[in-house]
Amino acid sequence: MCRLFGLLGSRGSSATPWLTDTHESLLAQSNARPDQLQSDGWGLAWYEKTRTPHVEKGVRGAFDPEESDRFRSAAQRARGPVVVGHLRKASNPMHLPHSMLIAMENVQPFSHGSYLFAHNGEISLPRETRPRLGKFESNLKGVNDSEVLFWLFAKHVEAAGDPLAAYGRARTELQEVWEVAEPRVDRPYSGLNFLFSRGPNELWAFCSSLGDHGSSLTDPNRPYYEMAYRTDTRELIVGSEPFDRSLTDWRTLSNGQYLVGRADHGLVGIETGPLP
Repeated sequence: MCRLFGLLGSRGSSATPWLTDTHESLLAQSNARPDQLQSDGWGLAWYEKTRTPHVEKGVRGAFDPEESDRFRSAAQRARGPVVVGHLRKASNPMHLPHSMLIAMENVQPFSHGSYLFAHNGEISLPRETRPRLGKFESNLKGVNDSEVLFWLFAKHVEAAGDPLAAYGRARTELQEVWEVAEPRVDRPYSGLNFLFSRGPNELWAFCSSLGDHGSSLTDPNRPYYEMAYRTDTRELIVGSEPFDRSLTDWRTLSNGQYLVGRADHGLVGIETGPLP
């Protein structure tokens, strides 16, 4: 189970404070709890001058001495209008040797054209879901169940033209795969929390989980899969949990909710609501 970071703001908005400087920054979350080390990779992505995102990744934890300088360097360069960050604690629903999980192609965010995607959670039956990807199955590069979810979601975004409708359709397909699986696992997924963008003017966040997964990394009173965000007219920050708990204006994105932020002429507006 992983950690997410998203920023939507004006071009040039710096993500550095939230990524490296605050007490609960994304970097701080990478080793906040010894029993939940985010040790299997990190990634940062942002749009520079085109709609094709720039992505930087590492295969170890961002806290690792061999990775932390690279992470900090990328964090210094990560600027709005959209930044997406990810810390990876690898899930393994296919029960593969751990060495197979640790590879650059398994590290998030994933991208395709203008799409950016970063997921926290696990889908239980990635091998059985692959045939549902259609033409997108040939795009798979690694063995990460999150990558299967990305291409499933991308398929539905392309078909529906609406990320909210696509989320509902993707979740329905995961349920259908689970219902016919033999032997059936106990649930189709643990968490479908993810961030998604189609370009430099929007950022989506989806929050959905099944079961009890304990508390977040930095706050024992927050459920693990409950997300958080703060926003004003200039900037939206969203992630798996608050990046600075000394600030009191964090809002909760609860299980079963979505958020979309849109930027227009330097101003940011948001919409929240229930998932389909």
